[in-house]
Parts: sequence; C-alpha cells; structure tokens
Amino acid sequence: MRSTGIPARLTIVALALYGAAAHAQAPPAPASPNRQIYLYQGADRDQRLAEQAKKEQQVVVYSTMTVADGKALATAFERKYGVRVVHWRSGAERIVNRAIAEARARRHEADVFETSSNRMEMLHRERLLEDFHSPALRELVPAAFPRHHRQYVANRFAFYVMGYNTNFIKPEELPATYEDLLHPRWAGRITIEGTDFQWFASVVKKMGEQKGLAYFHKLAALKPSIRNSHILIAQLVAAGEVPFFLNAYNNNMETLKLQGAPVDWKPLQPAFGLAASIGVSRYAPRPHAALLFIDFALSQEGQEIVRSVNRVPSSSLVDSPLNKFKHEIIDPALALDEDEVWRKHFSSIFLGGKPMEKSD
Repeated sequence: MRSTGIPARLTIVALALYGAAAHAQAPPAPASPNRQIYLYQGADRDQRLAEQAKKEQQVVVYSTMTVADGKALATAFERKYGVRVVHWRSGAERIVNRAIAEARARRHEADVFETSSNRMEMLHRERLLEDFHSPALRELVPAAFPRHHRQYVANRFAFYVMGYNTNFIKPEELPATYEDLLHPRWAGRITIEGTDFQWFASVVKKMGEQKGLAYFHKLAALKPSIRNSHILIAQLVAAGEVPFFLNAYNNNMETLKLQGAPVDWKPLQPAFGLAASIGVSRYAPRPHAALLFIDFALSQEGQEIVRSVNRVPSSSLVDSPLNKFKHEIIDPALALDEDEVWRKHFSSIFLGGKPMEKSD
C-alpha cells in the first residue's frame, strides 16, 4: 500500500463525546450521496462496481493494518481489479481524529476505514460511516457484527494471550489461572501492555468488579513492568529481555514463533479477543472502489490473505488455528463508553495515577 502524502492535521477528540447520552442526542446525519451505491443489490451489481471502480482509479484506505499486512491485501486487490490502493497507516485514535477533522473541514479524503471496532464505533457515532451491502456479509461469523447497526463489520480478530520466551519459561511452568500469577515466583517477571484498558476491564468484570480490582491490586504488588506497544514487547520477548508478556496479541507471538524465535503463547482463561472492523465512508470520493475493496477484504480470497499473515479471519469459510480455545469478543460499544473509567482504574493501580500515552 502507498502513502497518501496527505498532511495529518489532527484534533484532540475527547472520549466523553462518544458516550451513550451524546450519541442519543446527536442530530440526524445529512443524506449520504453514496447510499444508493452502497445498498444496490441488482443482478449487475458486481460488474457495475468493478467497471466504475476502474474509472475511479484508486481507493484510499485509512487503516491500522501493518504495512506488510496491508501490502499483501492491496497487491492481490490491485492485481484482480486494476484499481490502485492508497494507504494511510496510523494508530486507531489518529485515524478517528483525522477523519473528524477532515469532515469538519468538508474535505473528505478516505474511502474506507479499517481499525479497531471501538474506534469504528466512534466513526459511526460521528455519522461518518454508511450502511452497505456485500454478498460476503452472509459468510461472516456472528461475532463480526455490532449489536445495533451494520455500518461496520469485523474483518479480523486478535486474542489476548500469555506470550513467553521458551528459554526462560517452560510450558509446564505457565500459570493455569490468574490466581497462579500471584505466586512469588512471578515477582518482577511479568510485563503488561499498559494501554489495554478494554482487556483490563473485561478481566475485572468477568471476575466481578470488586474481586477483580482487588486481584489487580495484588498483581501490582509483584511489580510488573508496564510498557507500551504490543509489537515492541513481543520483540523483547523474542530477544529474551522480557520473559513473560501477560496480555500479548497471539498473532504477534505466532509470527515470531514461525520466524524461529524462541517464543510461544497460550490463552489464560477468561480469554478475550478484539475485532478490527471495516466500513465505507459516508462521503467517500470513490464509492464504487470503496465498496469493491470491502467486498474483496471480506471475501474468501481476502480472508485467506488475513489468515496468511497470522490474523484470525472473520469469515466462516476460512479456518484458523489461532482461535481454538474458549474466548469472548469484547463489545466495542461497551469498551468505548467506559474507556475513561478503566483508564483511571488502571493508572491508579499500576502507574501511581499517571497516564500512559498510547503510541501509533
């Protein structure tokens, strides 16, 4: 995928804007100029999309996909349809901030958004997405769909697991429960990614809020290392600088494992996963190319590419070895609405009340 070269004029978006009350009071969105295109289901739909997308020449995607993952998907799409993919890759919050800033300036650049589901929910509440139809929707697993609308759907999943260096920790030494992590042998050996508030919230709620918060206070007494960036911490596990990573993404650990690094991973119950979702811009300058790209990303062909880069696909037609355990997908709306509460809890327990900024 190629960079757009569009300057990043970002605004600070307060998470409080996205609470349920604000959502309920939001004014009606103006009619989308692309709605008829997105919802068309005539017999000539696929042909029409391909022909018109070729005239539009390119599709601009704002996405959190890694450069390598995005390139794999873009190359296959370009080869199939002759439509260029232009990618602006950044962190989820920056994508939202940029989209909102551009909308307020009435300067719409993106055709497709692809990022974490809770950030897609932000875009939905800001009226920047639109309903769409795709034949691939009927092939997606139920967990791919948000509860109350169909303006974005999951195209991939990632799961929180224990990641570890096999030179320092043997499989039989791994904790079988969260309570096992409180054993003194784990003091000073645990690393936690410190911006995963929705993972933290989900585990606490599953335990029962009072019990769960008390548990994490006990875990904090073991002085775990709190660091930023899943990819960086996974690489430190591979290098032997971090022996045990409590809330790793399984796809990061699996990729390193397949590359020959001395790492492995295992889920710890209760196990939770995150969805990354995709949707069309309400005001996409290239609506045919936007919908064609989503068709491809959600198709069996596109989902096979998702699996090939060690992500968990959302299509029921594509199997993956990375989700063969009991798990739950975190509700993006709940994660979004309660984000600030859990940031404060985590900061109070692990960071002495100080914030941890999230990098891209």
